[in-house]
Amino acid sequence: MSVKVSIITVVFNGEHIIEKTIQSVLSQTYTDFEYIIIDGKSTDRTLEIIDQYKSKIQILVSEKDNGLYDAMNKGLALATGEYVWFMNGGDQIGDPEVLSKIFTSNINADIFYSDTALIDEQGKYLSLLSEIGHNNAPHPLTWKSMERGMVVCHQSFIVKRALTNPFDLQYKISADIDWVIQCLKKSKSNHKFNFCISKFMVGGVSSKNRWRAVKERFRLFNKHYGLLRNLYNHIFILKRIISKSF
Repeated sequence: MSVKVSIITVVFNGEHIIEKTIQSVLSQTYTDFEYIIIDGKSTDRTLEIIDQYKSKIQILVSEKDNGLYDAMNKGLALATGEYVWFMNGGDQIGDPEVLSKIFTSNINADIFYSDTALIDEQGKYLSLLSEIGHNNAPHPLTWKSMERGMVVCHQSFIVKRALTNPFDLQYKISADIDWVIQCLKKSKSNHKFNFCISKFMVGGVSSKNRWRAVKERFRLFNKHYGLLRNLYNHIFILKRIISKSF
């Protein structure tokens, strides 16, 4: 018996990026999945583009929300699959065989993950995240792997829905990190694939947002890892942030 997967796309005013995301989902050779799109009441051509594929989209919600993570919570609440996977506007599944390779492999795991391919807005390949990141997608992966930062993108993270909680909306920038850690704390088995299951569209992050993220992540990591461990780890995190600021 096949395993049902809920693929969730969150988008707002993404007319230039949404179609490639949709096409990457609908091109999957594995067919036991539901596709959920949560649109933030777009005012550009996003809904017009989505409408071209509406016969293959199981759930479409278009309404104002309170930001990215609120929209992701809406998708999570509507999901009925055994596994959930967030593939947001601009992101793409690695290739048409990804779901087939995962769910016909006879590998039983709570979480499936991989390295991530980085692409620009035109879909051009830039690099692997592991080539520029810090210990990206390590094996083995545990919740303690995250104590110095996000070592696995949520786009390359497929998790059993039963392990998930809603995203914590007190975090405006880093709720996905908290969510991944929470899932990993509950997981009993995590399996890494040696191919990229997703392509993540890189966007510019201003220095202001970067430092806002550092402050927010300090609070988040303090909750999970304790103050002393967090202070020690932030020596390395701050060095990494500063080196990328110049």
